[in-house]
Amino acid sequence: MNFLSGEYECKLDPKGRLVLPAKIKANLPEESGNQVVLTRGFEPCLVLYPQVEWKVIYDKVASLNEFNEEYRNFQRNFFRGNTEVELDSSGRFILPRTMVRYAEIEKEVIVVGLGNRVEIWNPDKYEDFLIKDQQSFSALAQKFLGDQPLTEPEL
Repeated sequence: MNFLSGEYECKLDPKGRLVLPAKIKANLPEESGNQVVLTRGFEPCLVLYPQVEWKVIYDKVASLNEFNEEYRNFQRNFFRGNTEVELDSSGRFILPRTMVRYAEIEKEVIVVGLGNRVEIWNPDKYEDFLIKDQQSFSALAQKFLGDQPLTEPEL
């Protein structure tokens, strides 16, 4: 499994294109090729999925019962504006204007690798969603990871 990680300061070019950082581009799964899917995040950011990762999420959401009003409403909003994007040879792609407005992106962006996906943020908005208090961060680590057994290091 390829692991998308790191935090990068980037800029949009005059045509509204973003160049994915080289380390992110290098870790895109081979089976996705240069195909990625750009979608709105639950927070005011954009989320970029390699095609193979998007397929897993797509299948889950698409399989919800369309005769259930709550499911339909979720599907409508989840799939709204999703865009399949092909990276050029330099790893560039255009950010659609509707998505740029949604995430309040101007020229500067923060690109964050989060394992199976990449978030694209307005730097000021990104700061608003980070945990500032280390004790709170530590408490969340304990809550989510504290009860999981650690694997023994291989000798």
